[in-house]
Amino acid sequence: MQRATLIGLALLLVGNVFSALYDVSVKWLPDDANAGSFLLLRQITSCLMLLPLWWLAGRPATNHLPLHLWRAGIGVVGALFLIMGLMALPLATVSSLFYSAPLMIMLLGWWLLGERVTAGQWLCALLGFGGILLILAPSEIGWAGILVLGAALTFSLCQLALRKLPVTESPALTLLLYNLLGLPIALIFAAFNSFAGFSWQLLWVALASNAFLMAYHWFCVLAYRRAQASDIAIGEYSGLLFIVALGWWWFDEWPGPMVWWGAALVVLPSLLLPLFARLMRADSDIKAQSGSTQ
Repeated sequence: MQRATLIGLALLLVGNVFSALYDVSVKWLPDDANAGSFLLLRQITSCLMLLPLWWLAGRPATNHLPLHLWRAGIGVVGALFLIMGLMALPLATVSSLFYSAPLMIMLLGWWLLGERVTAGQWLCALLGFGGILLILAPSEIGWAGILVLGAALTFSLCQLALRKLPVTESPALTLLLYNLLGLPIALIFAAFNSFAGFSWQLLWVALASNAFLMAYHWFCVLAYRRAQASDIAIGEYSGLLFIVALGWWWFDEWPGPMVWWGAALVVLPSLLLPLFARLMRADSDIKAQSGSTQ
């Protein structure tokens, strides 16, 4: 495995610890919380938290404003979908559905960026989407499950868009623009619900979730700039294990059998594929060496 791929995977593993903590923080919202109001508060506080980092980075500018606008627009919609899903469903169910994102990243990378996808990766994609159907159908989670899948799709598009940004662009600038340019849409979402549910508890949860989410996005920016998306997307799956553990530990949520089977179909094929590929390459090398000695 190439050094860039190993670095990308390591960065994603660290980032997914913070991603799991972000999902958990949404469960700390008060009962009367409104998803749109929480999203707006989170966007505003994110910008305030990122401004000092942008200033310390030398106040960098960008030559890719349209791309940042596009990322921010779809990103804020996906964020709202995920918040609503987390408020309505158990953590493990949301995560099992959301972790279809690496499969989407792989397929979208093939479709939009022309990245190579092997036959084994196609098989993983088919099994993974079969796992999604297994999670969705028996539990009858309806609109909430569809929203989570929509969040996974917008997340995948945002991650792939990072490949179009130069490596030299500051992560602080990328994160600041992601939150700042999404503010108008977040404002519309909150206004639609008459800015309901604002409270001090909502503010504290927003600050905590921001810290976790910004750390996750920071590691994602670094990871996806250093390696091909289809090679490191597998690292996204590690967050599922963190989520299940935290959901069981803090909220006494334990996945049902259908969620486990569905999650296995989503995760295990992609985890085992690199191992099989290495074994096949090793076997080919051994045969080649034995043939040359005869």
